[in-house]
Amino acid sequence: MNQPKKKNKLRSVLKWILWVFVAQIVLINISGVFYGYKLTHFYESSRTPSTYSKNIFTKTWKLFTGPVFRKTAETGIPDFPYEVVQLKTKKNNELQAWYIPVDSSKGTVILFHGLGSNKTSMLDEAYEFRHLGYNTMLVDLRAHGNSSGNTTTIGVRESEEVKLAYDHVLRKGEKNIILYGLSLGAVVVAKSIYDYGITPAKIILDAPFASLRDHLRARARVLGFPSEPFATIVTFWAGAEHGFNGFRHTTCRYAEKITCPVLLQYGVLDKLVLPTETNSIFEHIASPDKKLVSYEMAGHQSFLRNDPLQWRKEIEEFLRK
Repeated sequence: MNQPKKKNKLRSVLKWILWVFVAQIVLINISGVFYGYKLTHFYESSRTPSTYSKNIFTKTWKLFTGPVFRKTAETGIPDFPYEVVQLKTKKNNELQAWYIPVDSSKGTVILFHGLGSNKTSMLDEAYEFRHLGYNTMLVDLRAHGNSSGNTTTIGVRESEEVKLAYDHVLRKGEKNIILYGLSLGAVVVAKSIYDYGITPAKIILDAPFASLRDHLRARARVLGFPSEPFATIVTFWAGAEHGFNGFRHTTCRYAEKITCPVLLQYGVLDKLVLPTETNSIFEHIASPDKKLVSYEMAGHQSFLRNDPLQWRKEIEEFLRK
């Protein structure tokens, strides 16, 4: 008589465990849908940078529902004469860029900012290149700065912005074009070479993430949560919502098409891009003319502002070669 009761009890326990497991899968995927959508959308402009709360409940809710990205306001204009350039994508996104010429230039450096930032964040670097005798062009990626739209694909389609800026400078008769990208900007520079076969004279990549999934793992780490299965699920949903395969968005794959000289730089204290990611990207760069540089006291930031002396030394040496 006890045997059937034990079997029924065991069956009930197993059903309960199964329902809990199914509920967890459903909740995780609902979270993935929310996070994937919010990760790729920007809201009203704000001068206040995003911050991470230390409250465990707030952190848990942020991880479940996703971040609120705000389109950061531009904080100034160039100190030198400049031209406002308007570019347009195939989907009619209006892009704004600044072109800053110099007399008797040695070439043109086109600069691309990171996720959630805008072209004003690259002005310090532009001034340095100007001092070295280069024209500069600073570009607002779609949904950033004064460019139109509120949707980003975290670099998947933004490679078109690099191609448009490159072609604009090419039409000016420039032959020595150097591409410079920070974080997301570095990823789209690499992807533009992969997608469009553009041939810059040199490229400088600062702190690119190795893949979309690695970027999402980093976000979980910063919030203090396990990176999986969060990163895998959000990678899937972020791609599904915009019609691309998020798992193929890997800088290492794009790097295999890079044949021009490359300067790849990273911060040893970077919590968003691990040194192992940077090393993997470096190994995949096809060009034999490549250099990997580390900044011992830098995180995920402008290396010029972190260590001006080292940055100037590395940049001048790279440009002089």
